[in-house]
Amino acid sequence: MTRPLKPAKEFYTESEAAGYLNISVLELHALLDQYIFNDGHARPNDLSFSDADLVLLGFWSTGKESPKVIRMPRRD
Repeated sequence: MTRPLKPAKEFYTESEAAGYLNISVLELHALLDQYIFNDGHARPNDLSFSDADLVLLGFWSTGKESPKVIRMPRRD
């Protein structure tokens, strides 16, 4: 019988997430402010991130356009 795979960690701190993405914590904050907390609400302190969050943040951090991905419009 096979067991489902569990991620190494369930949640990552800001510094762990930044390290995983090979960016600084300040760059992580800039990504969050640009793509997530851009509707007038302030970014909370001490955020934690899941594996899915890291995938999305990694996509945003590369900055490369892909014809296979449709970007959501900014909420201005």
